[in-house]
Amino acid sequence: MNWTWFHKLASPPHAYRIAARLIPWFACPAGILIAAGLYGGLVLAPADYQQGDGFRIVYVHAPSAWLSMQVYATMAAAAAVGLIWRIKLAHAVAAASAPIGASFTFLALVTGAVWGKPMWGTWWVWDARLTSELILLFLYAGVMALRASIEDRDRADRAAAVLAIVGVVNLPIIHYSVYWWNTLHQPATLTKLGKPSMAGDMLWPLLAMLLGFTLYYAAVLLVRLRGEILRRERDAAWLGTEVAR
Repeated sequence: MNWTWFHKLASPPHAYRIAARLIPWFACPAGILIAAGLYGGLVLAPADYQQGDGFRIVYVHAPSAWLSMQVYATMAAAAAVGLIWRIKLAHAVAAASAPIGASFTFLALVTGAVWGKPMWGTWWVWDARLTSELILLFLYAGVMALRASIEDRDRADRAAAVLAIVGVVNLPIIHYSVYWWNTLHQPATLTKLGKPSMAGDMLWPLLAMLLGFTLYYAAVLLVRLRGEILRRERDAAWLGTEVAR
């Protein structure tokens, strides 16, 4: 089997060009799915029998919380690849992912607070799920700050990679916190065994938003990756040829 195509993915010039071609293929479906999900969730879905219309924030909160963990897992996996096999492009993927993941985490915390105020009577509680999600935000901030604080790029990549990998231990804590501890946060409605505990007319907009947010992440990651490649390869000969096209 010819693995040349696979090894090319580690080449900055090849990745730079491939990313440009793929961005529209992720961005356009993401926009359509998010628009459909918002319309279905905010307009078509009926009010919840307990929470009323207040439940509708789930269509932003749940995808944001889900992506906050998925992006971290992607960042840590890329960092591990870069650390173990010394693939510089993998470090670039990790660096490009960190601000996106931090944004999703911040959005999850803010929407969770807005949701919690009418449901729990308070903006914030030191709940196991909320606290572990806040720690995730600090981990993202730590990875970005550590990389920015070290002038030598290779050392910065290695240090940030170690912190990102160590921080993976927080992901199962976030996911299983609602089962391991007595918590105000509701248990999972989708990622559980058996049938999801949502009616179909409420469920499909949420699934559309989850997929839309995931594709949005992919599109923004590719945009940021191209910028990261430009920053890292600014003195490379191939870059002048690429810009001249």
